[in-house]
Amino acid sequence: MNIALIGYGKMGKIIESIAVSKGHSVTLKIDITNAEMLTVENLQQCDVAIEFTGPHSAFDNVMKCVEANIPVVCGSTGWLSRYNEAVEYCNQQQGTLLYASNFSVGVNLFFEVNKVLAGLMSNLPDYDVHITEIHHTEKKDAPSGTAITLAEQILSLLDRKKAWANELTTNKEVLSIVSERIDPAPGTHKIIYTSAIDDIEIIHTAHNRNGFATGAVMAAAFLYNKKGVFSMKDVLGF
Repeated sequence: MNIALIGYGKMGKIIESIAVSKGHSVTLKIDITNAEMLTVENLQQCDVAIEFTGPHSAFDNVMKCVEANIPVVCGSTGWLSRYNEAVEYCNQQQGTLLYASNFSVGVNLFFEVNKVLAGLMSNLPDYDVHITEIHHTEKKDAPSGTAITLAEQILSLLDRKKAWANELTTNKEVLSIVSERIDPAPGTHKIIYTSAIDDIEIIHTAHNRNGFATGAVMAAAFLYNKKGVFSMKDVLGF
């Protein structure tokens, strides 16, 4: 594939390395120094786009890719208040979009484990639950998109939790997410169920960013010649 890489920071450079190692070509690289090169005409020279920028630019970048009729993989977080708008536009244009809060195969397995554990806890009100997440200090949003996904999975299965908050709280109806920013942590997410008798924890710790980048390239290959809106569950066959 010929890949357009939108966002050429640390993650973008790892994605490029992995994509090239798998026989793909990165034919368009966009960062803050050449943002004017992100045009419909340039995008149309590529087979698929991978977007890893930030919460303030992701939506516009996704819309530009859909306008160009190029499949787009988006891994930026912090912009999901406009996700439904992007999906609607993608469907109107018969485009192709795959968003994931985390592309790591391990994290997507962790999502499935989280749902199973939350389901088991649904009738065990003696257990309270909270989430902690640790990332590097350059991460622009808190809580992480991965933590939000984990929280929303828990909320969908535990009736006793009504909302999540990015702080510790004594309100039993609120799921606490505690965010820490510590270098050089690439990402750790922990779900902790606590009772007077014992604690149960599940943890995912990324050792580096390669897992995220590998998953993004897998997603791009999956989107090639497809139409519609997809998720990593589609890529991994869950």
